Amino acid sequence: MKIADVQIVPFRFQADRFRNATPHPKTEIVQTLTRIITDEGAEGYYFGGQGHGDQDGLTPASRTVIEGRIKPMLVGEDPFSREKFWQLFYAAKIPENVMSVIDMALWDLVGRVAGLPVYKLLGGCRDKVMAYASTYPNLGAPEVYAEHALACKRQGYKAYKIHPYYYWNPATRQAVPGRPSHIAWDIECCRAVRTAVGDDMVLMYDPWGTYHIYEEALQVGRELEKLNFHWYEHPMPEHRVDTYIRLSRELSIPICSPEILEGGVFTRADWIRQGASDISRIDVLRGGITGAKKTTTVCEAYGIRCEIHMSGVGNLHVLGATSEDTCEYYERGLLAPGVDYDAPLPYLNEPLDTLDSDGYVRIPQGPGLGYQINWDYIEANRVEE
Repeated sequence: MKIADVQIVPFRFQADRFRNATPHPKTEIVQTLTRIITDEGAEGYYFGGQGHGDQDGLTPASRTVIEGRIKPMLVGEDPFSREKFWQLFYAAKIPENVMSVIDMALWDLVGRVAGLPVYKLLGGCRDKVMAYASTYPNLGAPEVYAEHALACKRQGYKAYKIHPYYYWNPATRQAVPGRPSHIAWDIECCRAVRTAVGDDMVLMYDPWGTYHIYEEALQVGRELEKLNFHWYEHPMPEHRVDTYIRLSRELSIPICSPEILEGGVFTRADWIRQGASDISRIDVLRGGITGAKKTTTVCEAYGIRCEIHMSGVGNLHVLGATSEDTCEYYERGLLAPGVDYDAPLPYLNEPLDTLDSDGYVRIPQGPGLGYQINWDYIEANRVEE
């Protein structure tokens, strides 16, 4: 079996989005289907490649990289040589999200050929994972976060993560640059949520690297400790490793990072060696399923957690192949008041990350990544380029 073609199919659909305290229902989004075709008829697929999880399609620039650089590397090759391609892509400095999309489409292909879900091919460890509700940033006043957290708790979530105020001033309700931080508002938001949900709900906190002053990060961390938060994620820019080493030593709350720093498994291994965080962080857009699974293995060897970043079907399969002692949670979202996250995706015939009443999401059981694709919808809404 040889790879015969690599295609990117862009198409339109609508979904709810949220920005700066305002829901944007039925926003038009260009999604992409990456399709790897073999000379024997077997195919592999992946939806998405930009933004959070797999909810937004590859940009035109990313599509150009696949067409111009990756496709010539793949055509005529064995589609089961995923490790070979992974090594070649890193050596060729292919953008991480782009190489990741190809890696996941190849995993989907082999799963479809084998008739097994990807997480079973990876070893198989569990068929469901505890989810936490992950918010959009800038939901509104602290009481809005509190009400939303309580609504998520009633829905069945056992854990809730706050993305607080950044690139938006909660006092003026206006978009602003990333500095200064709004730590007084951030702390008040955390207090309001803890008061609303009580002591029995797990809470996490992620200011997305917007605390550029060490003292700010330390001050907020002290408050999170008092409020018994579960982890403190990506508080400062991740290129300043020494400040993370200092913060991890100073605070008792676990520091969860690096989140978005490039370098995949190699960066995470170096942070572990330096003691720069207490919990590592990876997702399948930073090295694919292959890279994410490598990272979880490194973390397991060192006895630290590796919490998976973002939603998405690829992340679910990595979680299904990994013990909860290493990867505890699935990040479900992003969520906000007025956003129907559970609205069916018109290009899929079955949803892939439904939350049950106990707060768990089940790993897809179909072959490959588990997609049941609505080809008629995709063709009817195709974007011609």
